[in-house]
Amino acid sequence: MEVIWLAVDVVCGMAEVLSSFAAVVVAVAVAVVVAVAVAVVVAVAAAWLMVPDRFQMGGEESGVLKASLLLLISASNSESPFENKPFTHLVLACALVVPNVLALAKALWKVCLIEAVVAFGTSILVLVCMPHFDIITNLYILNGVCLLPALLQVVFQLKPLKSSMLLPLGISSALCHWFGVLVCKMHAVRRSFAMPSILATPIVFFAFLIVLYDSFNKYGKADSFNLTALCHNLKTSNDSDSVQILLLEIPRSLCRAEAILISNKVGLALLGSMAVCFWLGLIFSTFYVWGQHIQRIERTSQLFVRRLYEAAFMEQSMLLNTRVQKKKEKKDKRKSDHVMIYLCATMWHETVDEMAKILTSIFRLDKYKPNSSKSHKDNFEFEAHIYFDDAFHLTNPNDNVQKRVLNQYVKNLVCIMEDIYRIFSHEKQSLKDEQEDDDIVKQTIMETPYGGRITYTLPYGNILYVHLKDKQKIRHKKRWSQIMYMYYLLGWKLNKKYTTLSGKFEDEISTTNALKTEKENTYILALDGDTDFQPSALILLVDRLRRYPDVGAACGRIHPTGTGPMVWYQKFEYAVGHWLQKTAEHVLGCVLCSPGCFSLYRAAALMDDNVVKKYTTKATEGQHFVQYDQGEDRWLCTLLLQQGWRVEYNAASDAYTNAPQEFKEFYNQRRRWVPSTLANTIDLLNSGAQTSKRNHSISKLYILYQIVGTAASILGPATVVLMIAGAFTFVFNWNGNVALALGVVPPAIYILICYKVKSDTQIIIAAVMSIFYAFLMIATIMSIIGEMVKENTFITPTGLFFISMMILYFSTAMLHPQEFPLVFYGLLYIICIPSGYLLLPIYSMVNMNNVSWGTRETVTPKIQDKNKTKQVLRYEKKCKFICWDIEFLVKEDKKELIHHADSIIEEEEIIELSIEDKWISNLQEQSFHMMLVVEELDEEEIPFWNDLIELYLKPIEEDKAKQAEIAKELKSLRNKATFLFFIINTLWIVSTFFLQAIGSEIHIKIPKILPNGTFSKSEILTIEPLSFMFLVSFAGLLGIQFLTMLYHRITTLIHFIAYKGTEIKPQQKVGKYHQMYKDHEV
Repeated sequence: MEVIWLAVDVVCGMAEVLSSFAAVVVAVAVAVVVAVAVAVVVAVAAAWLMVPDRFQMGGEESGVLKASLLLLISASNSESPFENKPFTHLVLACALVVPNVLALAKALWKVCLIEAVVAFGTSILVLVCMPHFDIITNLYILNGVCLLPALLQVVFQLKPLKSSMLLPLGISSALCHWFGVLVCKMHAVRRSFAMPSILATPIVFFAFLIVLYDSFNKYGKADSFNLTALCHNLKTSNDSDSVQILLLEIPRSLCRAEAILISNKVGLALLGSMAVCFWLGLIFSTFYVWGQHIQRIERTSQLFVRRLYEAAFMEQSMLLNTRVQKKKEKKDKRKSDHVMIYLCATMWHETVDEMAKILTSIFRLDKYKPNSSKSHKDNFEFEAHIYFDDAFHLTNPNDNVQKRVLNQYVKNLVCIMEDIYRIFSHEKQSLKDEQEDDDIVKQTIMETPYGGRITYTLPYGNILYVHLKDKQKIRHKKRWSQIMYMYYLLGWKLNKKYTTLSGKFEDEISTTNALKTEKENTYILALDGDTDFQPSALILLVDRLRRYPDVGAACGRIHPTGTGPMVWYQKFEYAVGHWLQKTAEHVLGCVLCSPGCFSLYRAAALMDDNVVKKYTTKATEGQHFVQYDQGEDRWLCTLLLQQGWRVEYNAASDAYTNAPQEFKEFYNQRRRWVPSTLANTIDLLNSGAQTSKRNHSISKLYILYQIVGTAASILGPATVVLMIAGAFTFVFNWNGNVALALGVVPPAIYILICYKVKSDTQIIIAAVMSIFYAFLMIATIMSIIGEMVKENTFITPTGLFFISMMILYFSTAMLHPQEFPLVFYGLLYIICIPSGYLLLPIYSMVNMNNVSWGTRETVTPKIQDKNKTKQVLRYEKKCKFICWDIEFLVKEDKKELIHHADSIIEEEEIIELSIEDKWISNLQEQSFHMMLVVEELDEEEIPFWNDLIELYLKPIEEDKAKQAEIAKELKSLRNKATFLFFIINTLWIVSTFFLQAIGSEIHIKIPKILPNGTFSKSEILTIEPLSFMFLVSFAGLLGIQFLTMLYHRITTLIHFIAYKGTEIKPQQKVGKYHQMYKDHEV
């Protein structure tokens, strides 16, 4: 009766587990009931015939991991020759508690009653019942592997036998569960999850039979296999081979089962039948797992019903816990999978090569995603939009008429568009074996309230719109172009969809829900005019927004392109920033800046309260110009974060953009970025309490992390000065205070220079100083190495910091194998640290009042002042003597000419110049292979543009008084910010100076560690408290970033593998363009 009760208990336990999976289809449920019923009957019969004491039936687990737990349980038997049984039970108990502790730490706020009851029952089973059974019986019972059981047993229990006893027994049930979840997310459910789980028990069973047969060959004396004879002749080996000692526990455990020694064939047959029936029942009950259709980067909560798992029943707890996808859910998913993407690129003064990159990326996406393809899960629709700033200009007056034409940049765009269009059209014809058509392709062109528009139908049917902005009609610059396309695409086009949807649904609620779904599945890909990307990069960003509804924006890995030392420096700088900083922000909280050159935004996030509406705020104060216009991408992300949306980073989504190649251009770019970054970060920190309540991804600890990071960046100049002073001390053997004073003088002089001279002169001086600092940095590196040699140890604060930094960068680069060559640019980056972290912050802060763009600017032709007094040349004489040029000029003002000039001005003022629009005809003449057909703008769209321009995009009229007031505010803001910035750095340097002057009384003393690892008895090392605190803080910051990088690399690998297994295979790669334009491949 006891055996029957135990068998019934097992069935009830299985029923409790299966009851939570009521969604299994009827046919599978019937198969499960039949298989389990047969298994129970056979198990009860086998128990009566073979087991004299107690019997309980369970399940299977995976491979070697299961074998480790079986061996450990067998070794805990009272008749086993192994000693220290309490320790064995302690290991088993810890193993069973581990998964529940992990789950409790993951979900402290939830009460998991079912899991607690199951965990308690499992513990009783493993600790009380199973040690009394033989290993084959336990094989039927167990379905799990405990945490490090074999390893702990080897290290502690069997250590006197041999320390090298290391069996491949598995490492952790937690890792087993974790890897099971990973393979599901990697779309390897069948081959890496279901199949190993199903085949684990048969493999372990046959492995035990092989071990048993091998033991019989060594210790058995009978001619044929006889377990009774083996047990009589089995003895404990005195051999030091600890692996053999553990394996002998298998026949020993069988020898303790009297029914097996009797060799009851009926019992063995029933036992085998029970095993097969239970195995088939597990297959039938989990057959739905083989047909699971899992989305990429699926949430764990969508894969499994419960958060927890059982270490002793790993296989069943994962297979039976897998969610069943209902047909209704599949249909709903298909409806919500429809995605609309708007590609929006802003252009201004890009070169032909830069235009070719963005156009090729758009045409490549058009080839990847034909408009007619609807079957694949990555199906989406897209439109491409290019917004061209300042596209028009007026020609010189001719017969009192000025012609309004397009500038040369727009003409270059039209020409390169024709070339790339022909290449992809021929590629399409070759793929479809069509005859090449040399007919002229018809495209459309039209006048618009903001300037003009050209519409291109791409070879595979998608549409590209080129919006030509006239700064006389609409506000120019990048932020206003973004506002223009956000309101046009999200306001106008979605509004038209809302009107269309109103006729399809009877009630307003259905229409509202449909519009909400449309907003959730509409994305805007923000691009620069020189961005180069592959379709896979876009798909990987779409996955982030599609799977996680709280993600408002996602950005990819930006690779700077170009040649020269400045580009090499930026390549490593971008790499370190993405490897460590962005990954840490993504894992710990949210990414603070999604770069505008390649970022995907959700329409619902942009249309949320206080996002786009606030983004249209016109800068009227000095602080607005710095925060709003100098770093518009970071400000938009700040608005999204404050509104509760999450911003993420995907390292597998690669995009390429041109970087500044000249020192001046680089400094002017960072002159915009540094103050805007600081302003937006401070704004976010000031609202940290409110933001953490609204945004669940931003915690108080993340706010603290950003505070520490911001403080470290502010103290960057002072840190560089102290580092240079240390180099002076070691290289020239100067006094520490003298070296510190000399280290402060050059940056102090440069600060004064920046306040007095023009920006170009400041950059030239910074370039010269950067060269001298580069040589000094080389001396600094040598001094650090020399100090370690002199002290005869590398275990010094400076030495440890230097070595740890090298190891960190090198190991981080190794974890990014495709980007590993960038580590060679690290030397250039290191020697340029004074330029990037000392001179550049000084230049950026002092020139904060300069709000010009600074890059891609062209010289505006100066208009001569007609009222200027003309001078008449009366006498001129030039002579040359040796290497001297001497020129004598005598000039004289003529009143007659002045009066004559005034009369001419009056006549010109009377004559009014007429403007004639010739840009359409002029562009039609420039287009040779495309016919630009003139069309009229939709009448319904004209009022929208007129209202939008009137509300937000009306050109800003120049008001000299207002501009003077803003310039005054900017200077005042600059003075306040620079005072605070420099006083903080000065206080840090002064504190270090006084600590050095006080002497070693307040220094931290640590014993010197010799290279052999021993402590020196006579020598000690002294460390300044402030320097030590800064080193510890900075090292801690880097350590956190490195750990988060490791986690982010794993998640990126999962996503990338899942994508590669489900991506659309292109028919043929485009080869002609790569030869003509040297296109970049991801």
